Amino acid sequence: MEPVIIGALILDVHAKPATTPISGTTVPGQVLFTPGGVARNVADCIFKLGIKPFMIGTLGLDAPANALLKEWKLSTEGILRREDITTPIVSLVYDMNGEVSAGVAGVDAVEKFLTPAWIQRFVKNISSAPVLMLDANLSTLALEASCKLAAEFNVPVWFEPVSVTKSRRIASIAKYVTMVSPNQDELVAMANALCTRNLFHPFKPEESKLSIEDMFCVLKPAIWVLLENGIKVVIVTLGSNGALLCSKENPTRALNINRKLPKSGEIFKRVQSVCSPNRFSESSPGLFAMHFPTIPAKVKKLTGAGDCLVGGTVASLSDGLDLIQSLAVGIASAKAAVESDENVPPEFNLDLVSDDAELVYNGAKMLLVHQSML
Repeated sequence: MEPVIIGALILDVHAKPATTPISGTTVPGQVLFTPGGVARNVADCIFKLGIKPFMIGTLGLDAPANALLKEWKLSTEGILRREDITTPIVSLVYDMNGEVSAGVAGVDAVEKFLTPAWIQRFVKNISSAPVLMLDANLSTLALEASCKLAAEFNVPVWFEPVSVTKSRRIASIAKYVTMVSPNQDELVAMANALCTRNLFHPFKPEESKLSIEDMFCVLKPAIWVLLENGIKVVIVTLGSNGALLCSKENPTRALNINRKLPKSGEIFKRVQSVCSPNRFSESSPGLFAMHFPTIPAKVKKLTGAGDCLVGGTVASLSDGLDLIQSLAVGIASAKAAVESDENVPPEFNLDLVSDDAELVYNGAKMLLVHQSML
């Protein structure tokens, strides 16, 4: 069964300085072209982990599109290509730590051409998918149309926020969405959008040094807003601090993938043998909250990590693992991404991924939730 991924395919231009960048002039370094776009990266990661996804997107008939499709091994049936489409391009300048220092995105074609009418053509693919993953580059109309199709066939929807600005598009589709995967700032923006007023303030840099328990206390009110608005599972990515997994009930039950999944692929066999299911019991009444750690990595750059976390998790869910096992694989996949020059590693070593997933799974812990926090 093929998970369906809908969203942006983008050509990324990565500028990596060899010395500290200086405003107003150039410094030596590397300028690399690499395939990108949240949805494309997620689909590529899923495929390289041994699961075949179906991609719905849009590209032009131009050189950037040709570069994007050069190494593409998946079907192009769902990718709309026309002469009047300008293939999306994003230019990123990094600092010396691999963080994005500045960037410019030209991705208007996704909103303009990836329409509800185009998505409707692939109702057969969506109806049989174990998971539908949407990135927030889609227009509000396209997001709504995709979610309604998924709801018609009881297909879980994963919303990937992409950015603080675009994450606010959750407001019109929250009741249809099963899972979201924001970072701290996207979480705050989504909660404010659902409240229709700015109740929550951006995450402060010094708060990243808090203990996981204290960090959870800071983020908990915003997480609760998302859960109260119908979203079943909230995965908050915390960078080097790992990730939080929150739900009103055990997330494996909340996800409710009512499909006969294969449970015979390489990911399932390897991870099921080292990450025993049902290890974690219920949390406090009214809220299930867990923290997943990261694994030490030799970081080259940080873009692509969040996309591979989503891709690794979706691939594992599609292969029959439960959500807790799957998120451990997602974090292991993110580690491989930050150690690569590309957004998605050229290949994944499944032995290493399963070993890393075991470390993450064994390091995961339940968080105590006081009733006063609910």
